[in-house]
Formats: sequence, structure tokens, C-alpha cells
Amino acid sequence: MLTPTEGTEGTGAEEELRVQHRIADLERRFGDPSDPDNPLGLTALLAADERGELLAEAEDVLTDFQLNAEFVPREWGGRLERVDTMGRVLRAVFRRDASLGLGYGATSFLAAIAVWAAGTEEQRRRVAELLLGGGRLAIAYHELAHGNDFVRNEFRATPTADGGFLLDGVKQVINNVVRAEALVLFSRTDDAAGSRSHSVLLVEKDRLPDGHLRYLARYATVGVRGCQNAGIEFTGCPVAGDALVGELGDGVELALRSFQITRSVVPSMILGGGDTALRTAVSFALNRQLYHRSVLEIPHARATLVGAFTDLLICDCLALAATRAVHLLPAETSVYAAAVKYLLPKLLTETTYDLSVVLGANFYVRGGEYGAFQKHVRDLPMISLGHAGTAACQATIIPQLPRLARTAWFTGPPAPDGLFRIRDPLPPLDPARLELVATADGLACSLAGAAEELAGEGGTEAGARTGAGLRARTGEYGEALVALAGELEAELRGLQEECAAMPAKDRTVLASPRAYAGADRYALLLAAAACLGVWRNQHRSADEHEGHAASTDFLASPVWLTIALTRIAKRLGRPLPKLPTGWEEHLLDEVLSRYHEARSYDLYDTPLAG
Repeated sequence: MLTPTEGTEGTGAEEELRVQHRIADLERRFGDPSDPDNPLGLTALLAADERGELLAEAEDVLTDFQLNAEFVPREWGGRLERVDTMGRVLRAVFRRDASLGLGYGATSFLAAIAVWAAGTEEQRRRVAELLLGGGRLAIAYHELAHGNDFVRNEFRATPTADGGFLLDGVKQVINNVVRAEALVLFSRTDDAAGSRSHSVLLVEKDRLPDGHLRYLARYATVGVRGCQNAGIEFTGCPVAGDALVGELGDGVELALRSFQITRSVVPSMILGGGDTALRTAVSFALNRQLYHRSVLEIPHARATLVGAFTDLLICDCLALAATRAVHLLPAETSVYAAAVKYLLPKLLTETTYDLSVVLGANFYVRGGEYGAFQKHVRDLPMISLGHAGTAACQATIIPQLPRLARTAWFTGPPAPDGLFRIRDPLPPLDPARLELVATADGLACSLAGAAEELAGEGGTEAGARTGAGLRARTGEYGEALVALAGELEAELRGLQEECAAMPAKDRTVLASPRAYAGADRYALLLAAAACLGVWRNQHRSADEHEGHAASTDFLASPVWLTIALTRIAKRLGRPLPKLPTGWEEHLLDEVLSRYHEARSYDLYDTPLAG
């Protein structure tokens, strides 16, 4: 077990170095995934997936690495201080197997965050000891009859005269419900309607009397087949009063606060699966001959690989902003978390479909050199299910848009530069600071005046200097970038007008398709703002992040940004500018360089094993 102070010395560059060493250590332990003789490689992982199991040897590696320490705050002996770092570390696991990422670790964090947010000192201590000892938590929100509408859940925890509770009811499709030593249960504690009718309980199985619970059959799934999804039924099961997390009736508020963190960080983790999908397609394009030439020589294949790489960068920019907002912009995180949880699985699913065309019939192969692709295509959509599914995320965004349109966009301050600086330190995680409803929107505000700034203009002397500096960095892409930024700002103004006039009915569960389309447009605009912010903040010298000169140079280039904004503008139906020649070759060179040198297809350009 880690000691409470281990690894806390130093800040900034030292902190970043520790994270890099952890990722490198995890990569080393797993080894080259493409090596058929590697007992932890893709051959073994695919075989376990066919059996519907998690690879036992891989779980042993994660136990020895103490992956659960990533989910425990440093003050309780773990390594958790910032959620963007957690996302980076877990990518190494999701890159190989989403089932392993969810089934071994991430599910425990989804449950534990409620305890870190509102638990007593004793509850936090017990959960920390459980996780650091290699145990598991399961989070039990689901009831199939109500889907994402968890406020209607019927599972009951009836208060008793002695201050305890009696548990009655069924929870379905709960990952690790059988294997977990403790459950975080979302339970009805009051018959009255409204937001104070539910509470959260931490239920430790070894403290329960015999004969009051039974497990239901496991659910078969198309994706993440190794995850142990099953149900559980309680019948008159007594639990002590100290199982209550927070106060009686706090369940809905605690869930919504916890979701802001989990919705932000899980999409960041699953980018590892997108990395593997692209890497597999690149391998196929390089090595497969068609009509006496490689697939890579086919223009459509080259364009698809470049587009997929750009989409991964777009996704990571938004994931970066969302995870860092948890620390820096807690009053705005509710919409950013919902936006990233909605948009990333959607974009990654579309991207992998495009890549599947490159693989052709090999897309259907379930084993061998390209079998990993088909597995990740099945796994990625599963991440958008659950208590934070697509519709639930859109339903979080839609009611907030009219107020943000009236009070925040074009009037509030832009997001701070720290939101986009990929390796800068952050203040410690503090769930208590998160607001249930966004009161500002600095990320959207970052689009206001972006075209003017890129053109080298500005309303103040300082703004003009900043704009002139950015203009100097755009080179021959300047005209296209100014046009794209202008189109995106115009799109935000159009959305502002629509949201300000949104009927009251559209702010409820009866929202029209037009309102849901507005949420989609908003998420894309946030992604565009995040891309602009990341590029804008790459002006510092590479020696500030020793060992990352190549990635800093690439991200400082206007090429990837121009293509990223072009792809977003196309999705929004905006006019597209004429692009300089050579952009595709520039990005394809980066794709191939990262493939041959085994570096990740994300913002961090991380060295990989194999």
C-alpha cells in the first residue's frame, strides 16, 4: 500500500515527470501488444474476449502496478490529485482492452467518487483501504425499467427506527456486482416525488447478514464482453446507519455532482481505444497490397487515416478542457462534462466506421493481426451507455443553453489559458466546488473575437500584440483560419438566437428534435474552442517540457488546427475555405511517424510499447 505522502514532493515539471514514468512503467509491464508471444498481447486479450472473460494475467499486472491507487486521493494514500492525469494513465489500459479498463479499474472509480465527494472520514478510509488492497467497488444506479431516468428508480432503502435501513429491490446490468466487495447503491428513501426522494449508501458485503441478497444472471453484451455485468436482488436486508453517504435525500445532488467528474474523465480514457483502431488501420494500409500497390497509396485511404488522426486530436482537445475544467472552472463543468461524454463516443464511433472501409473485409476478422480493430469498434459505443448515456448528456445540456445564451456567450470572460496547457499543474480535486448548474461558459466565450485575433487585430494594445503574434504563427493558413473562426463565431451567434427563443417545453424532457440538434451544435462549438485554445497555448519554448519538443512543434503548427476546424465546420454545415496545398501530406507524415516510432495519436505524443 502507498503511504499518504508518497509521490507528493515537487510541482510542475516534477509532477509531469512522475506521470510520464507511471505511464512508461505500465506500458513496459504490458509489453508490445502486437507480439504474438506476449502473454498480455492482443492475441491473449482477444482470446479472453471470445471467452467473455477478463485476462487474468492482465489483472495481475494491474494489481501489481496498483492501478487502484489512481482512483484514491493522495491524502488517503493513493495517487489521485487531478483527473486529466488519471485519463492519461488509463489510456494505456483502454488502448489494449476496454473491458479491462472498465472491469478492473474505472468502474471502481465511478463508485468511489461519491464517497470522496460526500463520505465521512471513516467511509473514505474504508474505501481507500479496500481499493489500495486490490479490492473492487461497484456502482448500482441501473434499473432497466427507468433507464437514464434514475430519479424514478424504485430500489428502496427504508429508514428504520434504529437509524439503519432495510434494502429491498433489484438493480440490473451492474458491472462487477458479483466480484466487488462493496456497492454504492442509489436508493429510494422517501415516497415523495422530487429531488429529495433518493439517497446513496455504501454497502460492504462482509457486513451484511446471510440470506438477504442473491445475484441475478449475467447479461451478455456485444461490446466489452469481458465485463461481468449482472444484477442483484435484496430482500429485507438490514444495513447500519453509517452506510449513508452524505445526508438523507442527497442522492440526486450527489449523483449529479459525481457525474461531472466521471463524465469528464471516462471519455479521456477511451481515446486509447481510438488510438488502437487508427494504429491497426495504418498497419493494414502499409502492409496490404492491392493491385500491385499498397493500400496507403489509395487517395481515399490516405484521406481517411488523416481524418481519423485529426478527429482523435479534436476529441483530446475537448477531453483536456473538460478534465481540467473540473479543477479550474467548477462553476462551468456541468455542461462541459455532458458535452464531452456526448460528443467523444459519437465522433469515435463515426471515425472507426470510416476506418473500417479502409480495412474492407478484414474489418470482420475477430482474431489475428487486425482482430483488435473489430473489438474496439464493438467496445467504443458501449461507453456511451449507462447512467451517463447520450440522451442523458443532451438532457443535461439543453435546459442550460437559454440562460448561457443570454448571460454568458459574448459577454463573459474567455476560458483561462490554463484550461488548454496540456502539462501544467492544477489545484487538487475538490468535488465540493462543483456547481450543479453552469453559471458561466468561458469555453464558448473563447470563440468570440477569435477571427479578429487570428487576423492580427484587437480592441486593445495588448490584444493587438497577442493577435499579431498569433497571425505570425498561422503562415499560409492564416486566411483559412480567419475564415473558419469567423464561421464558428457566426454559428455560435445563430445558436444564441435560437436558444434565447427556445420554448419552455424544449427545456424539459419533452424537448423537440431541434433542441437536441442545438445540443449537438453546442458540443461541436466547444470542441472547436478547445482546439483553438490548445493551439494558441503552444507558443512556449519546447524546453519548458523537456522531451516533448516534437509534439510541441507539431501542436504549434497551424496545419492540424486548420483541418480540425474544417472538419468541425463541415459537421455544422458551414461554408469551408480553400486550403493551402500540402496539408494532407503534412498530417500523413505525422501519422506515419507516430506509427513507426510507436507514439500515441493524441496531444501527449506518448512513447508506447510496440
